[in-house]
Amino acid sequence: MSTRPPLIRSIPFWGLVVVSLATVAGGWFITTDKIASMTSTLTDGTATGVDVYVGQSMAQLGGILIGAGIVGILLSLGIAALSTLRPHAPVEVVEPIDWDAEADTTAGVTTDAAPQSAKPAAADAEPAVAAEPAAEVDAPVASR
Repeated sequence: MSTRPPLIRSIPFWGLVVVSLATVAGGWFITTDKIASMTSTLTDGTATGVDVYVGQSMAQLGGILIGAGIVGILLSLGIAALSTLRPHAPVEVVEPIDWDAEADTTAGVTTDAAPQSAKPAAADAEPAVAAEPAAEVDAPVASR
């Protein structure tokens, strides 16, 4: 079963947040820079057509960038709110292993290659004894 990572580790989500904040900051810088430049040249009386007409277009571009950044921030907030509604995979409860019970079940196993029924039965022969069980090694348990 595949599970999605939590939102805090989602690279696309954080990419959206960072790009949105950078877009707002860039638009704010362009807008304030061009409006300040236009204001100073218009009050000094040294304004040219380039300062006035191009400055207005650049200030409008800055406003559009601010709006696009705000939309991105609102989208990231909406995604964060929706991520709390998605179901999470249930946690599997793992019971501790009873190593003694496992050793009891392997004690009666024979290590001969031929099956038990294929051996000739002797009336005075002793019953087959299983080999010593191998030393049990505690395997590390994988954590989630």
